[in-house]
Amino acid sequence: MRKTLIVSAMTTLLTLGAGSALAAAPADWSKIPAKEITLLYPGVSPIEWITKGTEHGGARALKKGERCADCHDEEAKDMGTKMVSGQKIEPSPIAGKAPAIPVKVQASHDGENLYLRFTWEQPKASGAAKMDDKNPVKVAFMLESGGKVELADQAGCWATCHTDSRTMPGAADTKTKYVKGGSLAEGKFYDLMQWRSGEKKGFDGYVADKRVMEGGKGLVKADGKLEGNNWSVVFTRKLSGGGEGDVTLESGKVYNFGFAIHDDNAAGRFHHVSLGHKLGIDAKADITAAKQ
Repeated sequence: MRKTLIVSAMTTLLTLGAGSALAAAPADWSKIPAKEITLLYPGVSPIEWITKGTEHGGARALKKGERCADCHDEEAKDMGTKMVSGQKIEPSPIAGKAPAIPVKVQASHDGENLYLRFTWEQPKASGAAKMDDKNPVKVAFMLESGGKVELADQAGCWATCHTDSRTMPGAADTKTKYVKGGSLAEGKFYDLMQWRSGEKKGFDGYVADKRVMEGGKGLVKADGKLEGNNWSVVFTRKLSGGGEGDVTLESGKVYNFGFAIHDDNAAGRFHHVSLGHKLGIDAKADITAAKQ
């Protein structure tokens, strides 16, 4: 009887160990290629602004199918500088706020989970009043599949930002991000994942006709830490098995991808955002998650 119990216990431990190994992020991230992406402070530049030719010169290029990143990737920092200072489309500039944040993005998968790692140097604090006193830092990313959301292929998650969303000038506090014609049933949505530094947990939501921060099927885990002056945040996200608002990730396919950092206890639109990029699962893209 005792021998049977010992064998059973050992089998259980081995099974748990195997599962833990499968779900573990890469032990050595230095072996995973890194893509540096500059997040910029966007000011008041919702989708309505970037598609209006009299306001934004790139509106014509968008109509032709060009990506925002094709024109602006190299000048993201300069754009952020103009907006954070109030020189352009920012009616409420915050003195001392960083114009841009360079972030290294790494991705891999093990056949069951996608692993995304974001690392960056903490910008100098602005000294402004805390908008979110619980969370000094929040990191979020969105995925969209198939380009069903209008302009997702060109503008990334910018298609969720509108003039009437909360914290926009004159907007109601109750209006969240949303997608024009957003519908879970029709696949017109973004899968949204977020990590909050103060609450120390990951959130699994989506943006369709409104933003929903919770309700996912437990696909996402996230952890982050600040070492010295450097942040590192790692998301573990199951490739499949989700529910409403969850994008199924498949080998050989490419997905629309964008991410943002709320730094300096920021909230709402006062974040730093990426332009629209592409995430490939074993496929060539701006960022490729190869199987390890």
